[in-house]
Amino acid sequence: MIKIAVIGAGNGGQALAAYLAFRGLDVTLYNRSYKRIAPIIKNGKIRMEGYIQGEVRISSATTNIAEAIRGRKLIMVVVPAFAHRDIATKLAPHLEDGQIILLNPGRTGGAMEVRQVLRRHNVTRNVVVAEAQTFVFASRMSNPGVVKIFRIKNAVPISALPATRNDELREVMRNVMPEFEVVPNVIYTSFNNIGAVFHPAVLLLNAARIETTAGKFEFYLEGISPSVAKVLEAVDRERCNVMAAFGVEPMTAKEWLNYAYDVLGKDLYESIHNNSGYQGILAPPSIVNRYILEDVPMSLVPISSFGKLFGIDTPTIDAVIQIANIMMEMDFWENGRTVISLGFANATLEEITRFVEEGEL
Repeated sequence: MIKIAVIGAGNGGQALAAYLAFRGLDVTLYNRSYKRIAPIIKNGKIRMEGYIQGEVRISSATTNIAEAIRGRKLIMVVVPAFAHRDIATKLAPHLEDGQIILLNPGRTGGAMEVRQVLRRHNVTRNVVVAEAQTFVFASRMSNPGVVKIFRIKNAVPISALPATRNDELREVMRNVMPEFEVVPNVIYTSFNNIGAVFHPAVLLLNAARIETTAGKFEFYLEGISPSVAKVLEAVDRERCNVMAAFGVEPMTAKEWLNYAYDVLGKDLYESIHNNSGYQGILAPPSIVNRYILEDVPMSLVPISSFGKLFGIDTPTIDAVIQIANIMMEMDFWENGRTVISLGFANATLEEITRFVEEGEL
């Protein structure tokens, strides 16, 4: 049996750990703070509600990351993308030959960032770094040890960096989660980042409503009106233009909804509102939320940055970033992933492509 460690015990981490245990796999769960996983440490159980119902037992829960990953073939990282750098640093001294680190999801450039951190810490272990395009569930944690899975996506693209390690990734994942589909390389996972389209602009355009109602409305179904959907379509076009520069056919947000949820519509607005998987998902209670703190610096900023490197305009994406800077009183250009921070400041398109395929710049 493949042994798995889930790193992060938030909405997604607890849901993923429970689902893997439900499928009969040996799972450990790590979280940096004790409070969130105290009940799971005590009784070793997670209760699932919603799409899947039942109580499952995991092997262990711990605040010791070395203990969590010891002897584990697959390390499923389920933390906001702004924590990838820190998690990679914590993992570095404890990694073992043959382990696979899979970011759930990587957002844009996640696997690139983690590989850079491991290289900086002189990690010589033979490990695979990979990323998912999006998270496999729509899920929420109602209490520590209690999670609700609203819907499981039909398929989620994943890829290793470099792409030469994809066969190893495929061999392991076919026995773990058949929902994962290995795609040619991380360009497909990083730049088909649908969170970049569906999260920041929706939150910012609903900021007043979130602040006056503490998010007591359905985020996707009430928060995305026809006019808001037009902004999302503009963000999506710019994302697709940047991805197309790599010579890769992008998946539009509308196409992704059909791919992941089997929903159709004449436009993005109609497709979103035809998705039963979004029913019941409330807006965040505050704009100080990962839809901004994660998806602006780790999704929109790198897309825009690669666009600038390739001479592709991203005016709508840049506007969303600037509005987020003002509302949050932060500089996401400064702390986000850019071609400079990812090590591509002077790289050509051909050099970046070679790095993605072969791991050498």
